[in-house]
Amino acid sequence: MRLLWKLVILLPLINSCAGDGLFNRLFFTQEPRDVVFPLDLSKSEIILNCAANGYPSPHYRWKQNDTDIDFTMSYHYRLDGGSLAISSPHTDQDIGTYQCLATNLLGTILSRKAKLQFAYIEDFETKTRSTVSVREGQGVVLLCGPPPHFGVPEISWRRLDGNPLPGKVKYSKSQAILEIPNFQQEDEGFYECIASNLRGRNLAKGQLIFYAPPEWEQKIQNTYLSIYDSLFWECKASGKPNPWYTWLKNGERLNPEERIQIENGTLIITMLNVSDSGVYQCTAENKYQIIYANAELRVLASAPDFSKNPIKKNSIVQVGGDIAIECKPSAFPRAAISWKRGTETLRQSKRVFLLEDGSLKIYNVTRSDAGSYTCIASNQFGIAKNTGNLIVKERTVITIPPSKMDVTVGESIVLPCQVSHDPSIEVVFVWSFNGDAIDLKKGVAHFERIGGESVGDLMIRNIQLNHSGKYQCTVQTTLESLSAIADIIVRGPPGPPEDVKVDHISSTTSQLSWKPGPDNNSPIQIFAIQTRTPFSVGWQAVATVPEILNGKTYNATVVGLSPWVEYEFRVVAGNSIGIGEPSKPSELLRTKASVPVVAPVNINGGGGSRSELVITWESIPEELQNGEGFGYIIMFRPVGSTTWTKEKVASVESSRFVYRNESIIPLSPFEVKVGVYNNEGEGSLSTVSIVYSGEDEPQLAPRRVFVQSFSASEMEVSWNAIAWNRNTGRVLGYEVLYWTDDSKESVIGKIRVSGNVTAKNITGLRANTIYFASVRAYNTAGTGPSSPPVNVTTKKSPPSQPPANIAWKLTNSKLCLNWEHVKTMENESEVLGYKILYRQNRQSKTHILETNNTSAELLVPFEEDYLIEIRTVSDGGDGSSSEEIRIPKMSSLSSRGIQVLEPCIHFLPIVIVFFYCFAIQSLIR
Repeated sequence: MRLLWKLVILLPLINSCAGDGLFNRLFFTQEPRDVVFPLDLSKSEIILNCAANGYPSPHYRWKQNDTDIDFTMSYHYRLDGGSLAISSPHTDQDIGTYQCLATNLLGTILSRKAKLQFAYIEDFETKTRSTVSVREGQGVVLLCGPPPHFGVPEISWRRLDGNPLPGKVKYSKSQAILEIPNFQQEDEGFYECIASNLRGRNLAKGQLIFYAPPEWEQKIQNTYLSIYDSLFWECKASGKPNPWYTWLKNGERLNPEERIQIENGTLIITMLNVSDSGVYQCTAENKYQIIYANAELRVLASAPDFSKNPIKKNSIVQVGGDIAIECKPSAFPRAAISWKRGTETLRQSKRVFLLEDGSLKIYNVTRSDAGSYTCIASNQFGIAKNTGNLIVKERTVITIPPSKMDVTVGESIVLPCQVSHDPSIEVVFVWSFNGDAIDLKKGVAHFERIGGESVGDLMIRNIQLNHSGKYQCTVQTTLESLSAIADIIVRGPPGPPEDVKVDHISSTTSQLSWKPGPDNNSPIQIFAIQTRTPFSVGWQAVATVPEILNGKTYNATVVGLSPWVEYEFRVVAGNSIGIGEPSKPSELLRTKASVPVVAPVNINGGGGSRSELVITWESIPEELQNGEGFGYIIMFRPVGSTTWTKEKVASVESSRFVYRNESIIPLSPFEVKVGVYNNEGEGSLSTVSIVYSGEDEPQLAPRRVFVQSFSASEMEVSWNAIAWNRNTGRVLGYEVLYWTDDSKESVIGKIRVSGNVTAKNITGLRANTIYFASVRAYNTAGTGPSSPPVNVTTKKSPPSQPPANIAWKLTNSKLCLNWEHVKTMENESEVLGYKILYRQNRQSKTHILETNNTSAELLVPFEEDYLIEIRTVSDGGDGSSSEEIRIPKMSSLSSRGIQVLEPCIHFLPIVIVFFYCFAIQSLIR
């Protein structure tokens, strides 16, 4: 009884420490490794590393050849943390196997074993070798004393089991060494080396055996069990030969007992008690290595406790739903569970169930089930209670679900999704399309959520064909999730036809075939064929046979094509929605050649030199030339003659022909026709046109030429017209030449006028500059003699300074303006007067008032603001304008408390008026 009482007192302390995490798993972070130590470093120190993690921190021990090392009896060994330091190691004393042990309150764990070995090499034989003599400057070879031999043998290798050597094998230069990289189990077996020379051969055989040290396939894990429970642990390792297993507890070998069963890698302990707690190790060992797996067993015993896992304070469920209230206290051994609703003990019924894990399950919840529920847990160490509330809410129902819709591409639609729900529950609407959620927060194109708290309607703007599919509205609350699905069919114009092919092509026709594209949910009703050539602007519709291509027609003949032209073809489809996208173009093909049928137009000509007949026409575009070798046929005869002269022009781009003959009378009429031809033959001729032969240049110069300057940049040249006849040459117009006396070129300007015009205004000239001018007549043959030159000096430049110090005064509808007189520079024209330009703020029309004074009055209705500027007037033209002045309307002045004075005093000094206006404008600002 006393022992049991002590056990009951100690168990809560141990379990409390375990629950609070005061003791952590004990495991190695660093274990010793095999060491080969060279003897020439025997005065140094060897370190075998060892470190472990755990709480409380572990202390360390070491074993050499399975015997504990006594650190108090020898300064040869010392601990450095958990590592073992061996000072001045000796071969006989220190060689062997070492193992580290780490211990804390949880128990003891053993590290893997590490071997310490010493490397050495013996001296050469001391036998004296014969002296080698050599003359200075000669070479010498000192042999390393190999045994006597005859013949550098040939060496080969093979496997005795008949299998070929692996492709990965490598040989030394003499093939005396065979290397097998990455040795695997299939490489084991008997190998034979064969050495041979002229004296004979010799064999050597050897066996390669594959082995593998143990490697974990399944390790044991930390386990926490209740008192009286059973433990089952299993560890597995692979290796060759197969490893055997040993179990350790706190570093000591564990042997089978009444409650302990050990079979290979399996450990079973029944009816656990607290003394079974500790650190356990499973070792796997074969002849090559031993490995360890560590785990902690913690046996717990305590009264029920809800502090770590209390009952949920408020459990919420909807009317008609199911609810499970969990009761999972910490208790070792497991506690017996009972429930109360209020003060009434609950018993199982058709709707109320007590589950095996202690939870309370209520089916088809009603409003009357709401209230407080208490879980009572007990075991041999005590009893505990914990209470939570059950809250019952109304169900959520989709009142207006989305419905099936049939729409046309480009429309905008709304899919409804409206619910009724408990006012205290927040609802969230989630839309998905064909199973993928629509992220409305990222502003997805076309989709928009509309509606309020209980409305989750989805608007789809400008709906597209790829929007056909299943739309699901999911309504989510903290208690449930419900959804409704609707199918949307989007109909649109057909997709592009496919596989357009040209099956045959002639000079004017082409046979085409194609395959229909997708109908986009509306049957195809019609097809149309379009063509494109290097000469067309975009794609053009063409005539076909049959004329109408219905939705079941997949071939047709295109007619009305031009010969010898490269064509591309494409097909478009239409349905009740509209015309769809066109197909990809067919390959580029050229129609066959034929005789040209289109004659040139706009037959004209004339001009040229004396004794010349110049004929012009509009050239035929390439797409109408109908074949190679294209050219023009020119036919002409004097009016009244019966004989035609025929010439050919072989250039396809020609549009002009000149016939020269000294017998041609100037300005005599000819009948002219122009035709076409190519390699296929001659084509059509144009209708007859009348063309006159060439003429002489004008023979007379204009008379009474006069020039005058109007401003700094403008002058006018005038002259008398020439009376002409056939002998003096026809006059079609006049050419005015002008230049300055310092120009590098003889002529800097040339302007033509046609007809009987006898004056020309020339602009863009330099100010205060002497210009010369001459006039001559012209016709189709050229220009005649020039008149004697005349000259004029352009006016000085207009004033560069704008009017300044402008002051204004407004009385009713009368505006008084004053400004300073502008003084000009020596190279500027004198000021002759001023122009006042004014316009309403909202109107573009500008009014002009001219005056010779430096003041002016304007009578204007000031219902709007006015914009005013002033500029100078001179012989050289208008000068620079003042800055634009804004005159506010009368109501603006009155609303700002500005008194408008009268009358308009023109004789006030300009400075006084300026300051008066400046004061008013300052108040306005």
